[in-house]
Formats: sequence, C-alpha cells, structure tokens
Amino acid sequence: MKITKVETIKYALQPNILWVRIHTDNGLIGLGETYYLPKATEAIVHDMIADFLLDQSPFDVERLWDNVFSWANFFGYAGAEMRALSAVDIALWDLTGQATGQPIYNLIGGKSRDRIRIYNTCVNAGPYHDQDDFIERPGELAKSLLSQGITALKIWPWDRFAPQLKGGIPMGPAGWSAVGPSGNYITPEDLEAGLQSVKKIRDTVGNKIDILIEGHSRWDLNCAVRIARALEPYDILWMEDMIKPDSPADLARLASETRIPHCISERLFTRYAYREVLERGAAHIIMPDLIWTGGITEGHKIAILADTFHLPIAPHDCTGLVTLFANLHLCAAMTNAMILETVRGFYQGWYSEVYTDGIAVDQGFAEFPTKPGLGTRLREDVLQGSNVSMQVSTKR
Repeated sequence: MKITKVETIKYALQPNILWVRIHTDNGLIGLGETYYLPKATEAIVHDMIADFLLDQSPFDVERLWDNVFSWANFFGYAGAEMRALSAVDIALWDLTGQATGQPIYNLIGGKSRDRIRIYNTCVNAGPYHDQDDFIERPGELAKSLLSQGITALKIWPWDRFAPQLKGGIPMGPAGWSAVGPSGNYITPEDLEAGLQSVKKIRDTVGNKIDILIEGHSRWDLNCAVRIARALEPYDILWMEDMIKPDSPADLARLASETRIPHCISERLFTRYAYREVLERGAAHIIMPDLIWTGGITEGHKIAILADTFHLPIAPHDCTGLVTLFANLHLCAAMTNAMILETVRGFYQGWYSEVYTDGIAVDQGFAEFPTKPGLGTRLREDVLQGSNVSMQVSTKR
C-alpha cells in the first residue's frame, strides 16, 4: 500500500478547521484534522509535508513523523508546521487501522477501559447558551448538565476582567475576549464577581458536579495566585492555563504557592515541552492537544511520559470531531487517562451535519469507537457542497 495523493479541505461554515485526507493505491482514505489558520497550515501540508508522504507506505508512521519534524525543526517547528504534522499523523493512523481492520486503540496497546468520563466545556453552541449561562445562570447550568448525566463542567468567569484585544478578534457574549495580554491586577470586586459563578454552582448542586476553571493564560503570576487562593474553599478539580505556559519555572511557582491542582497545557508542542514542565513539578494534570502537538504518535508518547511522573492526561478538545475521535483512541489505550473534554452543543449540533459517525455519550461517559481506523468520515454531501474548497498534491 502506497500513498498516492494528499488532499486538504477547507470548510467555510467552520473557517478555523482544516481537514487532511491521505489517499492510497488500494482505495483507502485516511482522515486527519487541525484547527486555526487553515491557509497557513494547508501551505505547510503541500509545500513541505506532501513530498515526504507520496509513494511511501502509510504504515511507516514513526519514520514519516520524524522525517517531517526533523526538517521543520531546522527552521522552527512550533506553529503551523506542527498543526499540519498533527493532522497528517492522525490520517496515517486512520489508514493503518483501516488496512488492518482494527480501531486505532488496538494498535497502540488495546483498551485499558470500556469508556471515559467526559466534562462539558461551556461555550455557546447548538441549542445551548452555556457560556452565557455560567455568568448569568450558573446554578441552572449545573442542573441542566446533571440532568444529562454530565458531572463536570469547565468555565472561565474571570476572563471578562482581563485586558481585552480590540480589532479583528472575536469577542465573547459580554463583549470580552478569551485572548489578549496578561492582566497584572484584578480588583477585589472583580475577584468576587468571578467567584460568584462558582459559589452559585456549589449553592445549587453542592459537590454533585466537578468544577474546572479555564484561565486562557489571561493573568500574570500574582493574579493567578490570588484567583487560586480565592477558589481553594470550593473543591476545584483543576485550574487550567492561568498564566502563559512558556516558563516551566513560573508554572512551578504557581503550583507550589496554591493548593488547587493545575492543568498544563493544550498550548505546548511536542514531548520536549512537556518534559520541562514535568521535570519542574509544574503541573498536576497534563493536557495535550493531539491536533497541535503532533497527533496520536506524539500524544501517545506524552501520555507515557506523564505516567512516569504518576500524573494523568486529560486531552484537549474544543474543535472538530476528528480531534475527539483521536482523543477517544488515546484515552482507551492509556491507563492514566483521567477525563475527556467535550462540548455538548457540538456533539448534539454541527458534528452530525459534517461527519458520518458521532460519539455515543451516556450518563456522562463517552463510548469508544469500534470501526477500523479512526471511526468517522466526512459526509459526501459536505464534500460535494459549495462551502468546500480543496487542494491536492500528487507525485510529480
């Protein structure tokens, strides 16, 4: 089996997503996905990576990964290069699974469990206004999730008080953005206002639901410590990316000066960045994003690395369904998988409009796919639609 064509697909209705499909001479097609700046990532796929893939065996995942990474590392890898490689890697694993008739988790160790607990990241999507609700109606939000069997939620009640970017950056429902420069002061009033979301959840449902706090790296170290200490009485499962994850030493200081577990970080690229965080004792939960950090190949290594420090992984996902399926395969195989990120407005919403197979969620747990390979495809009617544009590389 040889690779004959590398194809990228952009979809106007989800403008941050880039899909990669890898075709072979026996008719199999592997599907991968990444997120953010799809034009830049598409250029990397065709201008650099395709030449490494064409006429090669898709089974040689490790060799192909290392060849691409070694070339990208020559001039700087941690950006569009890794997003492109991540999507390609997932597509190669999809092909390997299809060719062998096995779901991917059977090729990386087999199942260590039968299902994985999920949490809901509270964005506005589909029929839900979860992002509005964690500010305006947090208690009702918690009850709504519990009614569906979901026992953990992630919110970011302090982002709105951090400095906001203006000009071209999408703003949140209250006129605030989840990206911007780090805040270096938070007023007592704002600290208390953010805390109200947590207090109202606890007042309404008690400890029936786990609360996760997203920081989006919006604060400096001092503000992050203040927020963490204010949260300490409320049994928080974790705080995530309260400061930028670029300095393991500063992350270690945050972890040592507060009592809440810290989750680090979807923004780190490859096992080398996680190694520094782990060696510094700078995290309690490791959060790889498989479509940014190197795909299933690298995610598997990061999970093993975390396990050597007796720490769990909790893969990141607030993007597309291919990402979620890749996460499911990793969580199935890894004994240290803790919990999986989902968005109910996505898997009950637009996913079914684009992909052939969705995830099965029951009482707050996701079931693992059973089909060979990844377990989902792009719908043919989507591929034939006017909202899709494609670029193809073949052997010259």
